[in-house]
Amino acid sequence: MNKKLILPTILLPLLAACSGAPPEDMGAAVETEDYERGPNNGRMLRGGDFAIELAIVEAGVPPEFRAWATVGGQAVDPRDVNLNVTLTRLGNRIDEHEFRAQGDFLRGSSLVYDPHSFADSVDAVHDRRSYRWDYDSFEGRTRIGPEMAEAFGLGTETAGPAVIEESVTLYGRIVPNTDRVRAVSARFNGAIRSVHVMPGESVTEGQLLATVESNESLQSYPINAPIAGVVTERVANPGEQTAGRQLFTIVDTSSVWAELAVFPGDRDRILPGSQVIVTPASGGAPLEGAISYLDVFSAANQSVNARVVLDNSAGSLTPGTFVTAEVRVAEHEVPLAVRRSALQTFRDFTVVYAQIGDEYEVRMLELGRAAGDWVEVLGGLDPGTRYVTENSYVLKADIEKSGATHDH
Repeated sequence: MNKKLILPTILLPLLAACSGAPPEDMGAAVETEDYERGPNNGRMLRGGDFAIELAIVEAGVPPEFRAWATVGGQAVDPRDVNLNVTLTRLGNRIDEHEFRAQGDFLRGSSLVYDPHSFADSVDAVHDRRSYRWDYDSFEGRTRIGPEMAEAFGLGTETAGPAVIEESVTLYGRIVPNTDRVRAVSARFNGAIRSVHVMPGESVTEGQLLATVESNESLQSYPINAPIAGVVTERVANPGEQTAGRQLFTIVDTSSVWAELAVFPGDRDRILPGSQVIVTPASGGAPLEGAISYLDVFSAANQSVNARVVLDNSAGSLTPGTFVTAEVRVAEHEVPLAVRRSALQTFRDFTVVYAQIGDEYEVRMLELGRAAGDWVEVLGGLDPGTRYVTENSYVLKADIEKSGATHDH
C-alpha cells in the first residue's frame, strides 16, 4: 500500500453548528499508517466516549462494511445509530454507503469493490450528537510525475475493443517443395562425355549440366538445367553410360514446405486455408502462409500432416530444420481488452495500472479469452481507462517497496 500520513481536515466549528454538538464530541483526526484496531479487527474511530469500529468483511461474503458502536466501551444498540460512509476514489468517483442494523452490528448497504483504495468520510449520529472522521485508506496506488514517467519509459494506452485471434501451436520441419524439384535424365541413352556441375552448386535455368554422345546417332547433345536451383544429387561421370538413369537432382529452395503435425485434439480446428505464422526453431524472422493441404492418413503417432507453402526467396529456411507454427483458428471481436504486456500481479489478483493524472492505481481484472498480444477483460476496468502498457513492473516495484497491504 502506498499510504501517506495525512491528517484530515475536520471542520469542527461548522459541524458543531450543524449538529449542535460541542467540539469535544467530534471525531479526532485519524492517521493512515498507525491506527487502533478493535475486537473485530476493524479501525477504531473515537469521539469522546463514543466510538465506531469500522471494518470491511470479506470472509464468506462479497466485501461489505460492518460497524459496531460503543459508548464508554459498552455496546450500543445499532438501531440507535445513524451511520453513513462516503468513499472518494481516484478520479473523484464517489461511493455512498448507508448502514442498517443487523443483529448487534450495522451493515453497509453496498458492495465495497476492489481496489479498497479511497479517502473515507464517516458520519455518525447517536443520542442527537453528530460525529465525523476523515482519513485515507490507500492500496496499490503511487504517484509519479511526468518527467519520471518518461524516464522510466512508462507507455500507456486507452482500454477499448480489440480483435483477439485464437491460435493453435503446431510443430514440424521444413522440407523441399516437390513442385520445385527436378530429376534430370538423358533423352537418349549414350556415353557421358563431360559433366559441368558439382553437388551443392547453384545453377540457372538452361545452364549446361553435361554432354552426352548418343549410342545410335553418335552425335553429342547437351543436358541443360530445367529450372534454377541447387544440384543436390549427381550420379553422372564422364565415360559412363546414361543407361536410362537419373543423372542429376535439382532443387529450387526459393519455395519450401513446412510440414506440421496435427494431433487429434486439434484436427477439427485446422482447415485448408487457415492462416499460419511459421518461426524457425533456430531463430530468424517469422514467415506467413496458409494451410494448403491436409493429409488423409494419420502417421504412426496418430498425427496428420498439414502442409504450408512458404516463400523462401531470402533463403532463411533450410530444408530439414525444425519450426514452430501458430495457426489462426478463430477471431473474436471483444468490447474491452488490454495488452498482455500490461498485466501484473497484486495480492491474489491479475491487475493493470490505471493512470489518472500523475497517480497510478491497480485495477483488479476478471479476464476472458487471451491470444497473441490481447486479453479480454470481463470486469474490473472501465472502457476508456488509460492504463500502463510498457514497463508496468516499475509501478509494481514502487508499490511493493512502500509496503502495500490490505488494511481495513
